[in-house]
Amino acid sequence: MDSDDPFKLNYPAPSALRPLLGLTVLVIEDSRYACEALRLLCLRSGARIRRADTMRAARRHLQVYRPSVAIIDLGLPDGNGADLIQDLVEGQHRPDVVLGSSGDTGAEMRALGAGADGFLPKPVTSLAVFQEAILSHLPADRRPAGPRVLPVEDVQPDPIAYRDDMAHVADMLEEVADARTADYVAQFVTGVARSAEDRDLVMAAEALAAKRARGDGAASEIARIAGLVQERLSERVAI
Repeated sequence: MDSDDPFKLNYPAPSALRPLLGLTVLVIEDSRYACEALRLLCLRSGARIRRADTMRAARRHLQVYRPSVAIIDLGLPDGNGADLIQDLVEGQHRPDVVLGSSGDTGAEMRALGAGADGFLPKPVTSLAVFQEAILSHLPADRRPAGPRVLPVEDVQPDPIAYRDDMAHVADMLEEVADARTADYVAQFVTGVARSAEDRDLVMAAEALAAKRARGDGAASEIARIAGLVQERLSERVAI
């Protein structure tokens, strides 16, 4: 039950067109582009959305609010999202639905192993997939009554959100001081680039991740990513 307001006893009834009406979705996601996609999906589905971009911010949020649904990116800048999933599912105020999300191969098993109800592989743009991932784990009284036609719509996040992510990467790349930062850059860029279907950047990030996995130096891969990021930042975006 959505308990944002403990004195509110009645919630809007979900409908075929707005099947998530009455729900609040907490999105714990460090990518603005991925979060923009989820915002659009919530908007089309009738759900409210709140956002946290770190585990620390999410924990502060959860001290005040009780979301109906939590969608947790596994690769967060200050920790492993799987740890937060485990804390949520074992905690006193468990959301009705807890989903993991990532663009990394193998992340689904980590999320489910931590206790998540399901998993959303990035990019998350399909309205039908998004709605079904939540509805399939809700109690019957929180789902829309009667038959429902599955939507075929995909959302298209604002390109400016992708530029924001590229600016964030550029800031991180000014000084990659340690191995943990390099690993986070590889994970973050891979997820964002896959969401935006930026194949060149995906390949560069995967090359960096492969070098890091072998324990090899990766100065050339970091330089390659930095160059591609600057190219994207220099491109004009219609506003």
